[in-house]
Amino acid sequence: MADKTNWGAAPYDIHPKEGKTSRVVVTGRDRWALEALIAAGPNGCTPIETPGPRWSGYVHNLRKLGVPIETVTEAHDGPFAGTHARYILRARVTRSEGHMA
Repeated sequence: MADKTNWGAAPYDIHPKEGKTSRVVVTGRDRWALEALIAAGPNGCTPIETPGPRWSGYVHNLRKLGVPIETVTEAHDGPFAGTHARYILRARVTRSEGHMA
């Protein structure tokens, strides 16, 4: 994962299974969430396993940029049983080494 103290703007290439590669520039907590999703691979992330204050908001923002993210609803037990979301990238995403988009 990137330097935990520097979440400035960074370009990423989105490589969908079908269609053209696109580039997005992500910053702040949205970038943090994208890096977490990349690191998690096909298992994806949950707010339980990777705590963050507003996962649904970060995912919403990334989707608006065109990043394909699936939401899977999962049940959990315990004293506060219920459901939580698992977010999974549905495209290969790589950090772009080129210039900013």
